[in-house]
Amino acid sequence: MAAVAVQNPLPHLDRPFDYLVPEALAELAVPGCRVRVRFAGRLTGGFLLERKAASEHEGKLGYLERVVSAEPVLTPELAALARAVADRYGGTLADVLRLAIPPRHAAAEAAHSGGLTAGNTVLAGNNMPAGSPPPPPDPGSWRRYATGTSFLAALADGRGPRAVWSALPGPDWPAEIALAVGAVRGSGRGAVVVVPDARDLQRVDAALAARLGPRQHIVLSAGLGPAERYRRWLAAARGEVAVVAGTRSAAFAPVANLGLVVLWDEGDDLLAEPRAPYPHAREVLAIRAYLTRAGALIGGFARTAEAELLLAARWARPVAAERDAVRAAAPAIAAAGDDPELARDEAARSARLPSLALRTVRDGLASGPVLVQVPRQGYLAAVGCENCRAQARCDCGGPAELPGSGAELRCGWCGSPVSRRCARCGHDGLRALLTGARRTAEELTRAFVSVPVVTSGGSSVLAAVGGEPAIVVATPGAEPVAAAGYSAAVLLDGWVLLGRPSLRAAEEALRRWMNAAALVRPAPEGGTVVVVADQGQPAVQALIRWDPATFAGRELAARAELRFPPAARMAAVTGAGDALAPLLDPALLPAGAEVLGPVPVPASLRRVRAAGGERDPEMVRYLVRVPRSAGADLAAALHDAQAGRSARKEAGSVRVQLDPAALV
Repeated sequence: MAAVAVQNPLPHLDRPFDYLVPEALAELAVPGCRVRVRFAGRLTGGFLLERKAASEHEGKLGYLERVVSAEPVLTPELAALARAVADRYGGTLADVLRLAIPPRHAAAEAAHSGGLTAGNTVLAGNNMPAGSPPPPPDPGSWRRYATGTSFLAALADGRGPRAVWSALPGPDWPAEIALAVGAVRGSGRGAVVVVPDARDLQRVDAALAARLGPRQHIVLSAGLGPAERYRRWLAAARGEVAVVAGTRSAAFAPVANLGLVVLWDEGDDLLAEPRAPYPHAREVLAIRAYLTRAGALIGGFARTAEAELLLAARWARPVAAERDAVRAAAPAIAAAGDDPELARDEAARSARLPSLALRTVRDGLASGPVLVQVPRQGYLAAVGCENCRAQARCDCGGPAELPGSGAELRCGWCGSPVSRRCARCGHDGLRALLTGARRTAEELTRAFVSVPVVTSGGSSVLAAVGGEPAIVVATPGAEPVAAAGYSAAVLLDGWVLLGRPSLRAAEEALRRWMNAAALVRPAPEGGTVVVVADQGQPAVQALIRWDPATFAGRELAARAELRFPPAARMAAVTGAGDALAPLLDPALLPAGAEVLGPVPVPASLRRVRAAGGERDPEMVRYLVRVPRSAGADLAAALHDAQAGRSARKEAGSVRVQLDPAALV
């Protein structure tokens, strides 16, 4: 007898099903292996959860059709984690397992014993000699943090400390992560490190290789290809390596005897899974640390309200530096519109490139490269009428943009040509409303004719630049690392980031600014940063003081007062109006649930159908809000409501997302 998790995403079938095991498959059918079963008359894949002697089902049981692979890819720890994540987000186990376990690659599975290359390490497959764990490392740069030494000591002693880490600016964070991993390896346990993107992963990979030595870690990322990624995943599943670093999906990496989970830059939106049930890597790793009693290190240069809540709930402790250490590591930061600058330059408050920014670029070029951060890609990301200043828009409602000098005006949503004639006053002249990176680079090239200007963003992202004088124009998240740090940085168009219609606009603006400013040399070495934004904004003040903790505490307090996430649990329910009624029935929702809406879903956000290119019919969105203590009840209620719709085969697609990153 075997309990099987069938790979069927229908909510009303979200439970194990019992099957008989033929005698011919008795030895191959081990817990965790992939199997094929007949379900609803069709052959369907699944994972064997456990072997058992009897079944509670009173009817006739079917047999396993075959064992696809005897490799036990679904470990008990991974199965428990997947179930907990599904329950946390009101999803199904099948959906989470699709995210957690990569598709099988038969050739890679058969050839795995021949060895594989993993980042900066080479694994020798089953013949790999057992590497002795390194001794507990010296705290090194962790001494700069008030509780850094004690955190590493707790990991080395085999304990599971949990910390929210406010990293000091500078290039040391990959080495500090490697030190923490080295400490937990000194206790004989494993570690999982998750970062937002491939550039961060490359730096962590190099730091781990330098700290741990060869054959001690592997790297997992979507860019590896199915065969290579599965080979590396098997290395972890078979216990051949105890440290895994990777992007979002590596949060589920099958590391046994887990001692530490690490999440870097925890506010990055790349860490939010875009597929159902839409889990965030921060929550996955927090659940995993709780289930396995492992340590946790969640941090970055900035801090989110969610991380602040972990501290407020005493789930974690802060790891931060004293103010003297912050002043020694951070660059000198000023706002372009502060009072002394206004006295010198009356246009400093309104100019896109005020004189302070230009002076900072000019002075910085004397000693190295200068970074200029621009919020948007392209040339002119938004244009308006030169006469009445009304923004130019397409018939579909999308903003008109200019791809280049002399190019045709087009819609930023649908790509259709847009007339230059203003619909309000009839004037055909244009003015720039939002300047992109390419236009900014063009302006700086004219202003500094003897200095090379390079761009980084979109499909052309630079990993690093040298130490010679140059101007680097980059979009947020695409800033290359300078060999010896940037001598200066200018953060343009702060109003674009702060003015976004998002609950997280200020939080995200501060994160992007701090990530860019952290690439600049410290103030004692002459590093300076200018942010072109209103200095009265709390996010700007937090950047100037380099104080993400106070800002995050303030954000959390404001959201608690307004009952917004993460102080409350919230679900976004999207679909056609009639299809949503069963999910919003007050009798099914937890007591005290508050239903907000509906609001129409913009046409640009609806899915485009494959046939004919038509969009989904008109859709609406509701928000369901409950106290944080009722979050599990809300997830269960919405799961049960979806199961009812699924069992009744009701028409219309419905999307349920717990704790969405965006509320609009």
